[in-house]
Amino acid sequence: LQTMSGNEDDWLALKPLEPSPSQCCGSGCKPCIYDVYEKELAQWERAKAKQDKSLLVEKKEQSNNSELNPDTFTAFSISSVEQLTEDAYQYKFELPGNRSLQLSLGQHIVLRGVVNGLEVQRAYTPISPGNAEGYFEVLIKCYEAGLMSQYIKTWKKGDVIFWRGPFGGFPYRANKYGELLMLASGTGLAPMLPILQSITDDEEDETFVTLVGCFCTFDKIYLKPLLQDLARYWNIRIFYVLSQETSLDKLPWSYRENTYMGRLNEDLMKTIINSCRRKPFALICGSSTFNEDMSRYLKAAGIEENSCFVF
Repeated sequence: LQTMSGNEDDWLALKPLEPSPSQCCGSGCKPCIYDVYEKELAQWERAKAKQDKSLLVEKKEQSNNSELNPDTFTAFSISSVEQLTEDAYQYKFELPGNRSLQLSLGQHIVLRGVVNGLEVQRAYTPISPGNAEGYFEVLIKCYEAGLMSQYIKTWKKGDVIFWRGPFGGFPYRANKYGELLMLASGTGLAPMLPILQSITDDEEDETFVTLVGCFCTFDKIYLKPLLQDLARYWNIRIFYVLSQETSLDKLPWSYRENTYMGRLNEDLMKTIINSCRRKPFALICGSSTFNEDMSRYLKAAGIEENSCFVF
């Protein structure tokens, strides 16, 4: 009997652990971490019923071959860390052998961190072009009280970080939409950038883009040089809405005529939509409150739900 209970303990030790709520990033990934758990649990139950541990061997918790995978985490090494604003950072990760992540536009990947013994997972959208070779870049805002932020703030060049994916994305095709109206709050800028870059990289793509970036102050606008470069293209317009600036006079000249103070409200939305050159298809990314507000303002301005996509 002794051996039986010992055997039972062995099997229990191999049983997959049910994820805690903090491990789900809440972005609707397929497979979600809970799906992966269900799959592993079923595999464990089959193996235990047959008393055959070799049936568990294919369980890959982590991979080091630098191929992104939705089911398992892959190790990537940080090649540079750049602080953009007081609480936002741009991290560059290495892809060996000039590989590319091969993301489709606006897809996100899921980061795993361990903070005080608690595993946390969050979704982030790389801002580098999907076909960038040898690297990918992620824009991350750190929050004072954020669990994942505490982990991210410790990152330095050379650290190895685990990601899985890709998930989601926006099925963009060149010239499918007359005009894209991109509404982004803070780091909600991230999924817009690969789409913008694919439009500017393709001479055949004549889609108009109006990007509206909402930030607290001028200093908090991320990636200004990149945005200024993009705004030079004939088919790209960029507006800024700064909720905490009090006077446009403090801004550089080049920003004054395309910056609004206050919040992006229903009236401003109508003004922007009326200035669009074609009937726009809207892309929205920000906090859940921002996303809900924007959907409401768009509807009030006559943009239907089927002409909207929320990241």
